[in-house]
Amino acid sequence: MAKWTRIVAGVTAAAALTAGVVPVASAKDGDVRVAGRCSQASASKLKLSPENGRIEVEFEVDQNRNGVRWNVVIAQNGKQRARTTRVTRAPSGSFEAHVVAPNTSGKDTFRARATSPSGEVCTARASF
Repeated sequence: MAKWTRIVAGVTAAAALTAGVVPVASAKDGDVRVAGRCSQASASKLKLSPENGRIEVEFEVDQNRNGVRWNVVIAQNGKQRARTTRVTRAPSGSFEAHVVAPNTSGKDTFRARATSPSGEVCTARASF
């Protein structure tokens, strides 16, 4: 019985040490990350990060298909901050759109929308 107890204790200790060493996939302090929605099979996400007193906005769409042009709009509190076209690229068939926006007083709500030529729409919304 004592041998079994030592084995259990050893496994428990090893598991505890491993849990402390394995990196956790998380945003750095202050980041806000949200999953978006797409009307078809693509995936989208929005990340907001503090950037020298401003807010960095990163909107990503992953379509798993290269060479597709998407029209992208990013708005802050209802005001358009960016309107651009992005093309999905290898290796993952995705694109990112970035903008650095002012950090206004109170809560800032960002909405991102991307539309593909096929009519697929991806959106995401987050507040900072």
